[in-house]
Amino acid sequence: MQGRQPGYWYNSATFLYLSDMKRYHQYQPLLISDFEVSEWQHPVHKHNHYELIYIKKGRGAHIINQVPYPYKAGRVYLLGPDDEHYFEINAATRFVYLKFNDPYRYKDLSGAGYSWQKLEYLIKSRETHAAGFALTPADQHIVDQLFNVIAALKNDTDHNEQLIWLQLLAIANVLQRNMPELRTDTNRSRDMQAVFCYLHKHIYTPEHLRAVAIAANFNMTADYIGPWFKRNAGITLREYIHDYRKTLIDQRIASKQYSLKEIAAEFGLTDESHVKKIVA
Repeated sequence: MQGRQPGYWYNSATFLYLSDMKRYHQYQPLLISDFEVSEWQHPVHKHNHYELIYIKKGRGAHIINQVPYPYKAGRVYLLGPDDEHYFEINAATRFVYLKFNDPYRYKDLSGAGYSWQKLEYLIKSRETHAAGFALTPADQHIVDQLFNVIAALKNDTDHNEQLIWLQLLAIANVLQRNMPELRTDTNRSRDMQAVFCYLHKHIYTPEHLRAVAIAANFNMTADYIGPWFKRNAGITLREYIHDYRKTLIDQRIASKQYSLKEIAAEFGLTDESHVKKIVA
C-alpha cells in the first residue's frame, strides 16, 4: 500500500487503513508530511492520533465533523482521534502535517512542563478552534517559520524527535495566546464555552478555580456563578472541576511517566494523598 496516496504514509509498518472504519492508525510517536495537491485523495476519516495541520498555501473548505470551514494560507488546525475530516480543495494547497500520539513521553524535556499544559489545553478545547486559528500578523510569521523548521526535519524524525516536539510546544504557546476566549476583553462573554475554556486553562492552579475568581473573570458575583453554571451545564461547578481534573490525572497515571508527587505539584494539590482521593 505504500505510495498509494500522495502526502500520507501507506507503509504497512506505520499505517493501517481500515476501509470499513475509515480510520488511519499511526504507531510511531511523531510523523511529518509536507505535500501539495490540487485534489484531495482521501475519504472522510478519523485517526488514532492527533494531527496539527498547517495550510502553507491554497484555499478551500475543511470539513470537520460534518461542518465546513473555509480555509486559506496560514490556517492552523488541531484534530484529535474523535474528529472526522476531509478537505475540499479550490486552489492547489500545500499541507504541512505533524502527527503525534503519545505526548506524555516528552514530559522530561527541560522547561517543557508549562508548555505541555498549553498544548493540553488546546487538545481539550479543540471545539473552540475548529475553524482554525486567526493569528496576529506577528504570530502568523512565527508559526510559519516554526512549520518551516518542522518540514525541514521530516526526513529523519527518529533522530530529530525531541527537536520536533519542542517546535510543537512552541507552536502551542503561540496558538493559545490567540484563542479568542482568552484575549483580554472588558466585555467578557458569559458564554458557557468561554467558561469551560477558563476552567481548562486554569485547572492546574486551584486559586483560579474558586467561585469568587471565576465570577470576577466573567463579571458575575460569587453567589450567582454556581447556580448559573448548574442551570446551563447540568452539573455543578464543583463536580465539573473535579471530573475534569480527574480525567487529566488519570491520563498521567496511565502513561506511567508521572509519580503521584509530581502530579500533586503540577495541579497545586496538597500532597499525594490528595491525588489518591481524587482518582479513588
